[in-house]
Amino acid sequence: MRAWSLVEPAPVESRPLRLVEKPVPSPAPAELLVHVRTCGVCRTDLHVAEGDLPPHKEHVTPGHEVVGDVAALGAEVSGFEVGERVGVAWLRSTDGTCRYCRRRAENLCPASRYTGWDADGGYAEYTTVPADFAYRLPTTVEDAALSPLLCAGIIGYRALLRTDLPEGGRLGLYGYGGSAHLCAQLARAQGARVHVLTRGEAARTLARELGAVSVGGVHDAPAEPLDGAILFAPVGDLVPTALRALDRGGVLAVAGIHLSDTPPLDYEHELFYEKELRSVTSNTRANGREFLRLAERYDVRPTVHPYPMSRAPEALADLKAGRFDGAAVLVNDLSG
Repeated sequence: MRAWSLVEPAPVESRPLRLVEKPVPSPAPAELLVHVRTCGVCRTDLHVAEGDLPPHKEHVTPGHEVVGDVAALGAEVSGFEVGERVGVAWLRSTDGTCRYCRRRAENLCPASRYTGWDADGGYAEYTTVPADFAYRLPTTVEDAALSPLLCAGIIGYRALLRTDLPEGGRLGLYGYGGSAHLCAQLARAQGARVHVLTRGEAARTLARELGAVSVGGVHDAPAEPLDGAILFAPVGDLVPTALRALDRGGVLAVAGIHLSDTPPLDYEHELFYEKELRSVTSNTRANGREFLRLAERYDVRPTVHPYPMSRAPEALADLKAGRFDGAAVLVNDLSG
């Protein structure tokens, strides 16, 4: 098969990904072999390609928002059929036995492994996934619209849960890319007042179209104090800004897997009055299943910019430069 391989982490402008020939992977006994239809382009892929996340696998194939068809079943797999459409997401496996897994916090499992980082992902014709970590997908949604839901959507949902937003609460979103614009739709559907603080006029226009109460720059004060906020931009300098925007008892959740260094915090103005700063670490499979049900119920849909999979490096470069709103999705043109 043909697949994109990370030669060595480097700025995406220098083309660290190379299109290579690889053997079609054989599924392990508990795995599915998946023929890729589409794969979303996530900012985490950019962090892997550029080395913000330390390499876990030499020459890894990125990609973890995969929609595809089951091409083969491992010997121990039951409950799936060849030809069935499934989703492959970021969380690939956990040990299932540690104290975190036992308390239903598998996202904190020290032995957790990730698609497109620890194992080859979806920038390819085929990938594999442990059957227990594959997602069954709504039948009414097309492939390209499903892919961003499998990480951007799920992580946005996890971040929203971490804010403990009260009913009818005031939510601020810092950054408005693939994850934030899905989170905003769900939050609004559940009654929240959403304020968007972001750079880039295309993102601001999309925020207005999707019903944000107010839209401003990342360093602007929102139109009203916030009960909760989510930092999607991987910019540590924005942490104090977002904390200052919170009302008493508000919570800021940092959604990214990578964040640049944060400056010192002023206790009186940024943390006092029981404000909280929380991180978000991956998600549980239960989060993923819950979000997919809610996305179908509330018709949460991404704004999609399709790219042929043969142009994956261009999609990553455009993501880094902020050249599109919403989410980019690679459509498999490598097969046949």
